[in-house]
Amino acid sequence: MTASTSTSVVELAQRTQDESAGLSLWKMALRRLRRDRLSLIAIGIIALLVVLSILAPFIATQLLKVDYSRTSLGETFLPIGSTNHLLGTDDLGRDHLARLLYAGQVSLGIAFVAAFLSLSIGVTVGILAGYYGGWLDDAINWLIATLGSIPTLFLLLIIAAVFSPGPMVLILVLGGLGWLSTARLVRGETLALREREYVISARSIGASNIRIMLQHILPNLLSIVLITLATDIGDLILTESALSFLGLGIQPPTPSWGNMLSNAQTFFTLGPHLVVLPGILISTTVLCLYVIGDGLRDAFDPTARD
Repeated sequence: MTASTSTSVVELAQRTQDESAGLSLWKMALRRLRRDRLSLIAIGIIALLVVLSILAPFIATQLLKVDYSRTSLGETFLPIGSTNHLLGTDDLGRDHLARLLYAGQVSLGIAFVAAFLSLSIGVTVGILAGYYGGWLDDAINWLIATLGSIPTLFLLLIIAAVFSPGPMVLILVLGGLGWLSTARLVRGETLALREREYVISARSIGASNIRIMLQHILPNLLSIVLITLATDIGDLILTESALSFLGLGIQPPTPSWGNMLSNAQTFFTLGPHLVVLPGILISTTVLCLYVIGDGLRDAFDPTARD
């Protein structure tokens, strides 16, 4: 390598480092995320599933010309590719594609709303505990330790058996029990952030505690919040599917990916697509959400090099 070539390489590296130094954390994260093809593919798949689920009524009535709840005992267990039923039918002759789309509304809706509820509780509790400390921090840590000592699945089974397992009940239960790990994580970050110079400066000029938490601490937690949100949605989809599989989740005739998988297990030899397709949707969705969470973690890593 000649001296001029070596100099040009050094200058290029220095220019790249200077450009990166001039970017904010969010801009650098966005640039890294755009280069992560696997995460972009996962985001695209999740976006497609969400759009298809939202448009389920239009697709079923206008494009497929079917009613997802209409039974036809003369068309049971039709295979994939059947006339008028692209993905076949179930044991009651109902269109399987239409039911998968409507089930996506239920499964994704419960997971997304419950994740937002859980995240809101966890972030609020974690910031309060980390910022104020003292007796409030002790009380919150005691509550987290107490609830965390109870097996979550066991508690979910008890609640699901006592209350009617409708979508709203599941959202409240899953969201109300899933904030513990988020609160621990946010509390630890808040303990470090409250000692930063800009927080001390804001406090010295008379800024209120609410203003400091909303304008100086919360924005610095958004990267953690996004990563937690992606992984929580995937966990909640698995939890809802597990409860439905055990018969304690969403009850038929309302479809969800979990209860469709559970109800079809006895018909595997007659209609294997009734088991395979819901399983593929659950697995693909959860995998994509974990990939997105991993991609966000890499994108917001301050030690990562472009």
